Formats: sequence, C-alpha cells, structure tokens
Amino acid sequence: MPTKTPTPLHPIESASRDEIAALQLQRLKWSLRHAYDNVPHYKRKFDAKGVHPDDLKTLADLAKFPFTSKSDLRDNYPFGLFAVPRSQVARVHASSGTTGKPTVVGYTKNDIDVWADCVARSIRASGGCPGDMVHVAYGYGLFTGGLGAHYGAERLGCTVIPMSGGQSEKQVQLITDFKPDIIMVTPSYCLALAEEFEKQGLDPAQSSLAIGIFGAEPWTNAMRQDIEKRMGIDAMDIYGLSEVMGPGVANECVESKDGPVIWEDHFYPEIIDPKTGEVLPDGSEGELVFTSLSKEAMPVIRYRTRDLTKLLPPTSRSMRRMAKITGRSDDMMIIRGVNVFPSQIEELILRQPDLAPHYQCVITRPGHLDELTVRVETTLRFVHAGIDSRQQVIRNLTENIKNLIGVSARVELNDPGAIERSLGKAKRVVDKRAIG
Repeated sequence: MPTKTPTPLHPIESASRDEIAALQLQRLKWSLRHAYDNVPHYKRKFDAKGVHPDDLKTLADLAKFPFTSKSDLRDNYPFGLFAVPRSQVARVHASSGTTGKPTVVGYTKNDIDVWADCVARSIRASGGCPGDMVHVAYGYGLFTGGLGAHYGAERLGCTVIPMSGGQSEKQVQLITDFKPDIIMVTPSYCLALAEEFEKQGLDPAQSSLAIGIFGAEPWTNAMRQDIEKRMGIDAMDIYGLSEVMGPGVANECVESKDGPVIWEDHFYPEIIDPKTGEVLPDGSEGELVFTSLSKEAMPVIRYRTRDLTKLLPPTSRSMRRMAKITGRSDDMMIIRGVNVFPSQIEELILRQPDLAPHYQCVITRPGHLDELTVRVETTLRFVHAGIDSRQQVIRNLTENIKNLIGVSARVELNDPGAIERSLGKAKRVVDKRAIG
C-alpha cells in the first residue's frame, strides 16, 4: 500500500497578506499588459475607457479598468480573445451554445500546469494525499470538470478513476470494487449515487469513500449535512468556472469547512454592486468578479461571474475565502451542473413553427436531482392537432434541448393563453426547489 503523507503547503498558502498583495500587484501588471498588447478586444476596451496598463499603481487601481462579460467571449468566438498564437494553445474547452457560438477558452501548456497545480492544491486542502485513489464522476470532454479534476489529482500523486458522469449502477460497482478514497462529482449526483447504493442493498456510509469534493452547481449547508450523514464522508466545496480556468479557482479546507479559499496568487477577486459596478468592501454581498493573474492563452480582466457572494477574511490559509453562492445576478439556471439560459430555450422554441414564444422554465427537485420542465404554448392553428403531431413536437424540442444545450428536460405543451402573462418583464424561470 502506498504511504499517504500529506504534501506540504505551498509557501503562498501561509504567506503574509503583504506578501500576497505584492505578488498580486506584480502579476496584475503583467496580466493587464499581456491582454492589452496581445488581444485587440482588450486594447479597444481599455482605450475606449481611457485607461492603460501603466495606470495600475496599486491593486485598487484595477477598478478603473473595464469589465469582461460572457457576451464578450461569444462576440469574439472562437479564438478572438486568445493572447498567444493558436499554435501555442495546448487545449481548448467550450461551454454549451445553441447557435454555434459557445464560450471558448484556451490554455497553453503552462496554463494547464498551473490549473493542475491549483486543483492539486484544492484536493490537498480537502484532505487528500498522494497515493489516494480519486473517483472522478464529473463529465469529461469540452466541459472543464472532468479533465480539470483528473489532471489535478494526478499532479498531487493520486490514482485516478476517470469514470465521468452517468451509469449510476456501474459507478457504485466501481466504488465498491476499486475502493477509492475520494470522489469528485456534483453534490446532487452524489445523493443519486447514495440512492443507488441503497437500491443495491448497500450502505453508502460503509463504502471506502472518505472525502467528497463537490462543485459545478450551487449547494447548501443543509445538503452538505445530508451528504456527510448518508455517505459517511467529509463534503468539501470546490469552485471554478471555465471562463476563469475551470474547477480549482477556490476550495474549502477540511480543517474549517467555512467557505472556499480563493487561490489569490492566480486569481484576483473583487465584489461589485451588480447594478452600478462599484467595488464593495470585503464582507459586503455582491457580484463576484475575477481577474486572472497568470493565464497566458486567454487572460480575463475583471470577468463578471454573475455569482452573488461575499469575500471573507482568511482562516485556515492566508488567502481570503468566499461565502456560499446565494444566487446569480442574471437569470441563468444551473441544472445538474449545466449552465442554461432561458434565452437558449427560447431560441429552440422559436425554431418550431407550431410553438408560440410564451414559455416558462420550471425547476423542481423532487428527490436529490434538479429537474427542468419547459412549459410552452402551441400556436392557435396547432390547438386541434392530433396526438401524434403533438408528441412529435414534444420529441423535437426535448431532443433539441438535450443535444444543443446538454440538459434533459420535460416538455409540457399548453394551449394558447395558458401561461401567465406579465405586464412587466416576463417571468421565464419558476424555481420551486426548497433552498435550505
């Protein structure tokens, strides 16, 4: 059996705040200059706002620079935000899109090394050690979750089981037979696996798993308690997003379990008022904004994550923490780890001439997994269509949502006028999940 000796902390994890700030300022100057000199989009935005990389004298000066949004990534599809020649890009990931315009991110070899280091640091913070076996149940492919977790676990010196998502029965079989120490998965799917254990007559708390590292969707402390009780593990929160890097931007420490520690040597966080863009002091709730400090292929400057949270003082590490995500400043839904916008649903509805542009996305959680129902009205001429025609319309929309957005949904056809009209902004999302 391998000896499980914890790796030492990276020196920056126990550095003073002055040391961290000095490193951030040095790297921030480089990142702004790198973006300005090599990405025409950033040069235009900086020039339009009348700022130059040389204007950054202190960390607070970052507030002078323009924000980056998801629409900027889509407008520069596919490689317009890359700051290095395409031949130097070692890997590309992308999020879902319905018009051939997903958000694309790129990584140099060094970027992938830094990413692996951050995820390895995150697994270490969760209590993982070299020699541990890690069962990765995040999706592999264009989604950053699977490969991000995989490379980080290998970097720490772990043995990786690259299971990916789905096939719950086989997941339980491999966990039972291979006896992994750690699972990396969405929290909702972990509870689905607990149910599969029980379905097979097994007690999930008696499995070999000791640590769960959960991300890709919001989850509450109540869900943490449920997971820890049913699975008999330490449930840890990992945070990340593809536009900034992927999983491993921040991670909880097993010593305190008091919110993910942001790896501030690579990602500079700000909290802003989502309406005014004003930078708020630590401890204030607002929208989380990140600037990359070391990314070569695709630096991001003041990227608006739309996640609502607050920055908290250091505890187990010398870097600041972020509180649990309380919601989003836009209308994005996260269904089983997949980002879904009502506008994506609307676009698919409008492709079908028998459907009217009156719809609602209803999110429920009857068990442990989120479920999406799309309520949509038919056109007047389609009201009296036969059952076969109606079933075909349902099939078409269901398949398009699955294939083009990447999430399963139930489609409910309604007669014209059945969906409530609003005098103001249409209520496209009805969230019926109980948030504890």
